[in-house]
Parts: sequence; C-alpha cells; structure tokens
Amino acid sequence: MIEIILDTETTGMDPATGDRLVEIGCVEVMNFIPTGRTYHQYINPERDVPAEAVAVHGLTREFLKNKPTFSEIYTEFLEFVGAAPLVIHNAAFDIKFLNAELSTVGHAGFNMKNVRDSLLIARKKFPGSPASLDALCRRFNIDNTGRELHGALLDAQLLAEVYLELMGGRQHGLGLGTQSQAMVAAAQAGGDYTPVSTQAGRSRVARAPRVHQPSAEELQLHSTLLEKLKNNLWQE
Repeated sequence: MIEIILDTETTGMDPATGDRLVEIGCVEVMNFIPTGRTYHQYINPERDVPAEAVAVHGLTREFLKNKPTFSEIYTEFLEFVGAAPLVIHNAAFDIKFLNAELSTVGHAGFNMKNVRDSLLIARKKFPGSPASLDALCRRFNIDNTGRELHGALLDAQLLAEVYLELMGGRQHGLGLGTQSQAMVAAAQAGGDYTPVSTQAGRSRVARAPRVHQPSAEELQLHSTLLEKLKNNLWQE
C-alpha cells in the first residue's frame, strides 16, 4: 500500500483572504515504511510574506521571489502524488490551501475521502494528550532536534516516523500473511490496527510419533567411542 505523507508551509492561515502556499514536502511510504522517494518544492507566493509567518518557517519574500509559482510546479506535484492516499497532520488546513491553489489553475481539488488526518488518529489513540507533531515526536522518542523552524519536507519526514508508530510501530515490518493484510485493510478503512497472534484459531493435524531406532552399525560405533573415553558417565 502506497501512501504520501504531505506537509505545506503558507503565508498565513486562510487562502480565502489571499494567503498562499510557499512550500510543499512529500514522503512516499509503502506499508508505512518510507521508500526513499520524496518531493520538495519552494513556491513563489506572488505576494508578501508576513513577519509572523516568517517566524514560523523562515521563508522570506526575498528568498521566494525567484522560486517557481504554483502554476509552474503543480503538474509535477500531482504526478508524484498520483492516486495514492494522503497522510497529513491537521489535514483540513493543508487541503484547503492545496485545493485553493489547484482551483486557480483550473484543476480539481483533493477529496478528503482520500486523506488520512494523523492528528485525528493521535487524538483517538491518546485522548486528552498533546497531539502536535513535536509532542508525538517526544512520545515516540523521534529525534526532532533539527526542527528549529517548520519546514515542509522535514515535517513530512518526521510525520512519516510518527505515522509508522501510530499504526503500530516497526514490528509491522515483521508481519506475515494474514496479519500484514489485516494491517493494510485497517489503514485503508481509516482505522487503527492491533496486531493479534497469527496462531489464534489455527487447527493442528495430529501426527504419529516417528521411530528413531539406531542401526546395529550405529550401536557398534557408539560402543567403540565409549571405550575410548575415560571416566565417561554412560558406563558408570
């Protein structure tokens, strides 16, 4: 099962008031494990970047002014994503920006039915506990010391590690047969997967005991060996 872990950075909080994307980062995972394929792009928002947004991600108007616009990169971005489900932390925020940008180029937006929100998964799994990306990194002992500022690709890479833990941890890589299929089915259905013993309910066929009678030659060889041993226990 292929999924795309995705994160974005923006000029503000609401595309309806003119805010735009400034960065997209994606990490491809297969059965919850990163494949090594990533997508990363800075984007010229064609507007100013407020100081409060720069304080979050560090991307200034000066830095972004020579980067491509969304209209220049969206086909490459969509080709990378393909038909794979998206995994996003606080998905509603990123999707509203992506869909707003896609509408400006006349392209259909993403359907939330094909998006998994890791924030909702975390809140369901750990009710009442902090569920920010930083909090989940601390919970799962994931090193996020390089996250002094938000960054779309860095955050997507961290989320890929968090998502693996949310779905049961690295022991999934050792799953066999039915257990692995159940894990994938649970993820596709939008639920959590709890590993169960693959032995449960399995019937065993009784077999008659096999005879292991030594031959005369083997008995003679054994006897000869014992005669060569000093103070051996078998002859006491």
